[in-house]
Amino acid sequence: MFLTISDLARARKIFLKGQDIFSVFCPQGLGQGLKLRKTKRIGNLYSFCLFLFIILLMSYIFMDESGDLGFNFNKKKTSRYFVVTFLFATDKNIVDKLVKNVFKGFSKTEVKNHNGVLHAYKENPKTKQKLLNAFHEKKVGNILVVYLNKKKVYTKLQNEKHVLYNYVTNILLDRLCTKKLIPTNEKIKIIVSRRETNRFLNDNFKSYLKNQTKNNHKLDIEIDIVSSSAEKGLQVVDMISWAIFKKYEHGDDSYYNLFKQEIVEENPLFP
Repeated sequence: MFLTISDLARARKIFLKGQDIFSVFCPQGLGQGLKLRKTKRIGNLYSFCLFLFIILLMSYIFMDESGDLGFNFNKKKTSRYFVVTFLFATDKNIVDKLVKNVFKGFSKTEVKNHNGVLHAYKENPKTKQKLLNAFHEKKVGNILVVYLNKKKVYTKLQNEKHVLYNYVTNILLDRLCTKKLIPTNEKIKIIVSRRETNRFLNDNFKSYLKNQTKNNHKLDIEIDIVSSSAEKGLQVVDMISWAIFKKYEHGDDSYYNLFKQEIVEENPLFP
């Protein structure tokens, strides 16, 4: 038996409907040897099950933020807005390809200088436009955004920045679930960018989000905090979050307009 890419997509739909995948694809018996066209042989049911669950039955949320949570507006570098962005995708490979395709267009010197990572604030306009246009054209995923006009944040929360950070992130997760963008019978992995400047990403952050989603939505999520060099999806959401921040902080929506149709939620926390 051979499985094509369209077969894999069909298998995903069958599983989400609660039907038996193997009775459809292996009517002659579950022990039958399987092959994936143009890939290596899957020799047993266990391997095939792992393949399906890892590749087909996982959704990803890439998270990034732009701006800062400083409230001393007398400092020049203190931003007026703080933006948290989610990129929700069901196919991680398509997200990765966006970055790979950008690098294919670089010269050898550019590839070397980038050290495998795209950074929104460092890239030239052509690179930013190329990635954001591709994101829109490929329909890679959905974007959810919460933005804060920091001058409207309650004084108590200004002094409890960890609480504020967790609260903002949880609101996005809650809205993602409320909009039923997350399949309830899929594994959800949240991938967050690790930065030296972000002291809010700690064990408390992980346990808070896990408890909230489990108690409120019966979802069991996995949270990875990794460097952007380890996950290309973080480089994509970094570019998106930067463009959204630029719209609010500087009144420049030129980059934002390239992908705004993929935004399914964009609301202020303290209007």
